[in-house]
Amino acid sequence: MKKIVMTGGGSAGHVTPNIALLPALRDAGYEITYVGSYDGIEKRLVGDFDIPYVGIATGKFRRYLDIKNLTDPFRVIKGFSEARRFLKTYQPDVVFSKGGFVSVPVVRAAASLGIPCIIHESDMTPGLANKLCIPVAKKVCCNFPETLKLLPANKAVLTGSPIRAELSKGNKLAGLDMCGFSANDPVIMVIGGSLGATNVNKAVREALPRLLTDFQVVHLCGKGKVDNLLLNTPRYKQFEYIKTELKDIFAMADLVISRAGANAICELLALKKPNILIPLPSSSSRGDQLLNARSFEAQGFSIVLDEDDLTPDLLADKVHELYFTRQTYHDAMSKSGQMDSIQTIMNLINEACSK
Repeated sequence: MKKIVMTGGGSAGHVTPNIALLPALRDAGYEITYVGSYDGIEKRLVGDFDIPYVGIATGKFRRYLDIKNLTDPFRVIKGFSEARRFLKTYQPDVVFSKGGFVSVPVVRAAASLGIPCIIHESDMTPGLANKLCIPVAKKVCCNFPETLKLLPANKAVLTGSPIRAELSKGNKLAGLDMCGFSANDPVIMVIGGSLGATNVNKAVREALPRLLTDFQVVHLCGKGKVDNLLLNTPRYKQFEYIKTELKDIFAMADLVISRAGANAICELLALKKPNILIPLPSSSSRGDQLLNARSFEAQGFSIVLDEDDLTPDLLADKVHELYFTRQTYHDAMSKSGQMDSIQTIMNLINEACSK
């Protein structure tokens, strides 16, 4: 049996694409082990899938002053030793990394043992952890055409991001029933991530008087962000977070308003959902969401609004514009070369094993 070690963690975005690959890996006969941090989010997320889990020490590489910069290098060294010891015993055929700082000691340790490593970069510009892994990787998968020129030409492969197969198997009628919506009017889905997006939530709620005239709105607003004063508003349904039924919400949505995290927008692309992206501003991040959103806009997949310019009227105007031109966006996404990411990545994994 072929063996693969998967790694990646620190946030859900570094784990869910790995989870999306699991069915294809199992169908291909791989024995799978996951290496992550001792108690990171990856341990909890992977725990639902009956996969052996190995925890190692990890530290964060920071570009800013922090007292932990004095101790974390020793954690990374310890993690490298733990990962190398495990890999030497387990002897996998290949390592697949989705990034995050836990992946650095794993990829580096694997490379030191001659184990081929394939890594995946979700954002348009590589993060620091992946920058440390790229020199020893055999292949580097990416989501955006613009990223190809930032990577070694002999390693870069435009794959898109693996998307959970179940998201494409939703039931529209189940979603409508869950929300108490009519099948006669279009539905807007608003999603800002598991923690929600305060400014997006505010703009959507202030735009409701205009939006609800023509649309029904399902709002995944984040933990603790339900507005109790709007609980009984007709044609408007709020949820803090949805897991199992998310596929049904996607199935009934005609349009989506979203942040621009790489995995989130790749899901919209895979499902061919016309969308408005409101990226996290650079003042609150390293600016990757802005770059992601502009790439999707340039490819004709999305309308992009800057959070600093966001007003209820602008949002309502753009929603109506998107609805009446939605077929144009659907057609552009249908022509994308990033649609079959799982099979493309599986080909790379199989090729690495055969060599």
